[in-house]
Amino acid sequence: MAKIKLKRSSPHVDMTPMVDLFSLLLTFFMLTTSFRPQEAKVIDSPSSVSDKTAPDKNVITVLVSKDDKVFFNMDNGKDSTTHYRKDLIIEISKRYGFSINPQQIKAFEQGSSFGMPIKDIKGWLNEKDGKKKEKLQTGIPIDTVGTQMPELGDWVRFARIINQTAEVAIKGDADANFKTVKKVMDLMQVNNVNKFNLVTNLQKEEATLEDLKK
Repeated sequence: MAKIKLKRSSPHVDMTPMVDLFSLLLTFFMLTTSFRPQEAKVIDSPSSVSDKTAPDKNVITVLVSKDDKVFFNMDNGKDSTTHYRKDLIIEISKRYGFSINPQQIKAFEQGSSFGMPIKDIKGWLNEKDGKKKEKLQTGIPIDTVGTQMPELGDWVRFARIINQTAEVAIKGDADANFKTVKKVMDLMQVNNVNKFNLVTNLQKEEATLEDLKK
């Protein structure tokens, strides 16, 4: 007696639950992701063969651009429970005797690197036009005026008091004047910062003697 062959049907996968899950995950990441603010200046760091990775959180950074302007940055720490930038601008306002309102504090806390004399910082925080804000970024003073410590020294000192666990890094452009970088290093030592990272780009192959002769 002949066997009855059952009709074969191709398997069917219902993708609706997967699409719903993907949509939920996408919405979650869009709502919770915070993008890093744009830096004040693009720094083209020199190359090195060191493969040590620079920290991206809990770090105090001094940047030196190719036109020898100095900028400063400090993040809010490793998690959302710390507000180091908020504490920093409040202490600086006390040190230099100017008032700062909650809106200005919030703008500073959510920002990134900056570089201007302290007398211009309130105008920079209030300014909404991007091009005008950029014009105010003339660099932080690094030279002593009379007996007053350079303003960069105060930024470094108060940042270190507020976050004593933060690492310190200097990120200089490959075309920056070494004298400017040296002044930054000297200010670090004046403020008892004797250990800091020099941020560089990774060079894949170590330079040979023949390369140096070219």
